[in-house]
Amino acid sequence: MVRAVLRAAVVGLGLMAGASFAEEPFIIVQSTTSTQNSGLLDYILPGFEAESGIDVRVVAVGTGQAIRNAINGDGDVLLVHSKPAEEKFVADGWGVERFDLMYNDFVLVGPKSDPAGVKGGSDILSALKAIEAASAVFVSRGDDSGTHKAEMGHWADTGIDPSRASGTWYRETGSGMGATLNVASGMGAYTLTDRATWLSFGNRGDLEILVEADPRLFNQYGVILVNPDKHPKVRAKAGQRFVDWLTGPDGQVAIESYRLQGQQVFFPNAR
Repeated sequence: MVRAVLRAAVVGLGLMAGASFAEEPFIIVQSTTSTQNSGLLDYILPGFEAESGIDVRVVAVGTGQAIRNAINGDGDVLLVHSKPAEEKFVADGWGVERFDLMYNDFVLVGPKSDPAGVKGGSDILSALKAIEAASAVFVSRGDDSGTHKAEMGHWADTGIDPSRASGTWYRETGSGMGATLNVASGMGAYTLTDRATWLSFGNRGDLEILVEADPRLFNQYGVILVNPDKHPKVRAKAGQRFVDWLTGPDGQVAIESYRLQGQQVFFPNAR
């Protein structure tokens, strides 16, 4: 009899613990690697979590993969940086509404020896043409990320198809920004990177920023609540609260105050 009572008590406690775990408020954010690798999310999320009691669980992948994950219902909020792809995500019904969140910029980095002679320039198209003309090694992420999409857009604007040179002077890693920078550092190659990841990167070797300040290198980030009409398991209320916080005064101030090596690297512009 006593054993039966104890067994029932243990089962009851287990059910209560399971219910408590199931009711734990959390959201899953599908985000680009730059927001994670730069340290931005580690800096701003504790403020939201303390205020809301909502735990934010981040999946940091390339923008293309983040969008695919969200389409599959594996997330509540999408935070990425490829505006055309984001707008298509909403237009196709997968997202509720897209909001501008913040921006920074891309930079072209390469070896100090600069075999293509692009150092000090501010025209990314001229730089890419010079790299191709010199057959200087360029390392691409090749992973459908926001950075890769931006890079391919610039190549398209030059009229050059670098995939024709794949495996020669044009190398594709199929990896994130940190891994791609490591490859570029090891090979003494050129690559395109967002500035935030570059500033947080510790294995630069002989690499330095060679081309910057081209308006074409503008890098806009957006945030979107995944549509609960498509995926009923979406934690819409908690996800919307996060979107509202990010685009509201508290989130925008938190983004603005983040620094890397004393530099502001993300500039809030939610309207």
